[in-house]
Amino acid sequence: MTVHIGANKGDIAETVLMPGDPYRAKWAAETFLEKPKLVNEVRGMLGFTGTYKGNPVTIHGSGMGMPSLSIYANELIRDFGAKTLIRIGSCGGMQPHVKIRDVIIAMTATSLNTPSMGLFKEVNFAPSADWTLLHKAFHAAEAMKLTPHVGGIYSSDVFYDERPDLTEQMTRHGILGVEMEAAELYTVAARLGARALAVLTVSDHLQTGEALPSSERERSFGDMVQVALDAAFPS
Repeated sequence: MTVHIGANKGDIAETVLMPGDPYRAKWAAETFLEKPKLVNEVRGMLGFTGTYKGNPVTIHGSGMGMPSLSIYANELIRDFGAKTLIRIGSCGGMQPHVKIRDVIIAMTATSLNTPSMGLFKEVNFAPSADWTLLHKAFHAAEAMKLTPHVGGIYSSDVFYDERPDLTEQMTRHGILGVEMEAAELYTVAARLGARALAVLTVSDHLQTGEALPSSERERSFGDMVQVALDAAFPS
């Protein structure tokens, strides 16, 4: 057990999927895993462990934002031996060719600041995904006839952003979408020797103002979970 995860040794699998919302973790575990077992509920952050095609998998919430994710990623890797962490979540589209419901597979994650920033001092560390996971996720999405986009994303510190100039520069430099966690996940994984990836569903669009209807979010989220699971394990 740790301060934030009440699981016992052996309760957490080496492969962990991390949605921000703990209730999405519950839904994904009950939908995709065989015999999911609740292994954490400290502070309402739910984690479940089961199997997918015979492979042990934990689906554990990360909370909103990089500080929250950093706590769980650190403890999952250092204290429970997690070796592969895949963020599954929604994002806002930032390029005209990225459409609602499309899947973004984040190769890199730009940020203004992260909880790890103080370690690097004057260095601009470039957080990036594990290549093997990224490659497999792309082909899994294509096999499902989804529309995957591979490239850079922006991990923002704030949800209600009041920096339109920053959004303009991210878009100008080809950033595909914006979310709030991946940059720190990639940095923590690199530091602790784990593999990391973010697979994201475009739920709204900063350029067009479109948004995915609530009735369709669950199905689109399910596609993303399937891509993540197929990327994590051999076919």
